[in-house]
Amino acid sequence: MKELITIQNLNKRYGKKQVLKAVDLSLYSGRIIGLLGPNGSGKTTIIKILNGLLKDYQGQILVDGQSIGKHSKKIISYLPDEPYFENWMTTSDALHLFQDMYEDFDLNKALLLMEKMGIEKKIKIKQLSKGMKEKFQLILVMSRKAKIYILDEPLGGIDPAARELILDTILNNYDDDALVLLSTHLIADIEKIFDEVIFIKEGSIILHQNSEDLRMERKASINDIFKEEFRC
Repeated sequence: MKELITIQNLNKRYGKKQVLKAVDLSLYSGRIIGLLGPNGSGKTTIIKILNGLLKDYQGQILVDGQSIGKHSKKIISYLPDEPYFENWMTTSDALHLFQDMYEDFDLNKALLLMEKMGIEKKIKIKQLSKGMKEKFQLILVMSRKAKIYILDEPLGGIDPAARELILDTILNNYDDDALVLLSTHLIADIEKIFDEVIFIKEGSIILHQNSEDLRMERKASINDIFKEEFRC
């Protein structure tokens, strides 16, 4: 296993409000890691910092041994929790955009996944339902041969019947030596794929542990442990 993300003493403020407090994390290749916490806990802030979208922070972050910049952007495949594309674009436009932007993008894999999920080529993105748009974005992100996948709420708009297909798409489309960091509120639906979980509360990491060890230790599911920790 290789250490792919190193975070040391990360602090972030929005005005007077401190949203991240002395965050330390070491995340390794070959793991699917759940980043879990209630709204406003700091999950999306960490994700945006790792993707170079927020720069005004204190602390040190290394991605694959290097500071955030060109190299990290090249090796991270990022699924935000908001739409990627303009509505006037077609699915083919989006495929070609990814092909132009990322040399590790596998067009054939993307087309196969689109066929599997019933998404047409050349259809306008505005004609897709919210769930279909989210499936399409996930297809694009998982069709890259990246070292790190960062997925922010990949099940957000997906109906319960399709969630198993989405989990299979995540599990079957990343290299064994890649790192998947996944933020979600739907813990019960997705906890079975986690190798590790991180609980974040009010900007601080309160738990980071191997999932199976945690279940054995607490004799409960990750979802139940989460509810207990956050009293929700």
